[in-house]
Amino acid sequence: MIAYILRRLSALVVILFGSSFIIYNLSAISGDPLEALRISQDPNAAQQIITLTRDLQLDVPPPLRYFLWLKGVLGAFVGQVDFGMTRDAQSVTDAVAAAIPTTIRLVVGATVIAIILGITIGIVTALRQYSRFDYAMTFFAFLLFSLPIFWFAVLLKQYLAIGFNNFLTDPQVSAPWIIGLSLFSGLFWASVIGGDRRKVFTIFGIAAVGSAAVIMLLGSLDWFRNPGLGPIVIFGASVGIAFAVTQLSTGLAVRAALKSALAMAVFGLVAYYPAQWVMEQENHLLNFVLMATVTVAVAILTSRFFAKEDRGSVTRTAIITAAFVAILIIIDKFMQTWAPYMETDAINYRPVPTVGQVNDLLEPGNFWISSLDVLMHMFLPTVALTLISFAGYIRYSRGSLLEVLNQDYIRTARAKGLTERTVIMRHAFRNTMIPLTTLMVVDFAGIIGGAIITERIFGWVGMGTLFNQAINTMDLNLLMGVFLVTATMSVMANLIADLLYSALDPRIRVGK
Repeated sequence: MIAYILRRLSALVVILFGSSFIIYNLSAISGDPLEALRISQDPNAAQQIITLTRDLQLDVPPPLRYFLWLKGVLGAFVGQVDFGMTRDAQSVTDAVAAAIPTTIRLVVGATVIAIILGITIGIVTALRQYSRFDYAMTFFAFLLFSLPIFWFAVLLKQYLAIGFNNFLTDPQVSAPWIIGLSLFSGLFWASVIGGDRRKVFTIFGIAAVGSAAVIMLLGSLDWFRNPGLGPIVIFGASVGIAFAVTQLSTGLAVRAALKSALAMAVFGLVAYYPAQWVMEQENHLLNFVLMATVTVAVAILTSRFFAKEDRGSVTRTAIITAAFVAILIIIDKFMQTWAPYMETDAINYRPVPTVGQVNDLLEPGNFWISSLDVLMHMFLPTVALTLISFAGYIRYSRGSLLEVLNQDYIRTARAKGLTERTVIMRHAFRNTMIPLTTLMVVDFAGIIGGAIITERIFGWVGMGTLFNQAINTMDLNLLMGVFLVTATMSVMANLIADLLYSALDPRIRVGK
């Protein structure tokens, strides 16, 4: 394995620097960064040409200039990396270092959500092949896949930002919206659960009436201005999560796993008010680490108490359930911050922004209000990127699982009398992930590359913006700085994908 990794790294280094040499020279000879100054009538144009020529070393032929640039890049091995200077006499290293966190914050959430939702829905559609839900999700996936991001982003600004902000001035849901949302909820749950015609209509009616009642109740309680979950709702949701996680992880027949998961729901109820107090204290990062440590420790001890054998799967079930319960408590805390956040002068009851990364007018000092402001600025870009990208995961995961389910070893597993949950989760799902691994790893590598159109629409300054700026201004050093970071992530992603193959499928032995 070590020899294989070293061979791959050697090849990737050659690919990386070979491609950078080609890109550098093609970019250098494709345009003249001094063209605008040569035809300028500015009396200082000649001096600016001399200054840029000296600073950017434009008097050196591109092939030789590449090695001067490469010398600064190789300084990373001695802790003195230098990507050169931009046309604005700023350090390329500083510009890239400032853009990378912005891009990660913008894209990583959307990528993770798209992967989780896409794979989950894709697997369900494969298991429900040719059902109403399969047809609906297939249509929905193709619809989203075909939408241009710039047009979709404008719709989100209009309806999820401007429209919702206007709604908050008098948050009462009108009758047409109640009817429309109720019908959509009924259709969704009827297609998900399925069954014969009578069962479908029954589920449709229950879901539609229940959704209408919930919407009217939330409106009467002024929930949209003062949202929250509270310990009772969190406990009820935690019980549902406990059953769902246990079913997927071990099956409900494993009583030790179910009891451990339900104990985590009870633990969430007991720890609700202590967690509220802890989250109000200073040193928030330390508090989160402490809460996470306590949660995992309780989950492990609980699973050890209930499980006498096969403790690994029971412990896994308890930890996953506890993690979801903790997430619900944190979401509830953000909901409690919603009203104070809207009441600040900087927000003035219009909490969903359309541009920018943060609200500069918001007074610093309150951790939860500042964090909520960051999340609200991420909301629209994340929704746009998620809905556009997760459609592909639906199609890929559906096709991959259907192919796996037709294999001989799946039929053999069913013939041995294994439960359908065991066949799907332990045999089919793991092999389904093999072709999806490449797609996921490449998507994570593309995170650093940024989203040029999305950043432009929502006013974010990330790697995509730097790349666009470098192209428009023919800033070669800035272009190469962005390229080197994104290319490094891409070649490393291929190596990681190869290593993950052997982890997912023992039949694949790297280096054999």
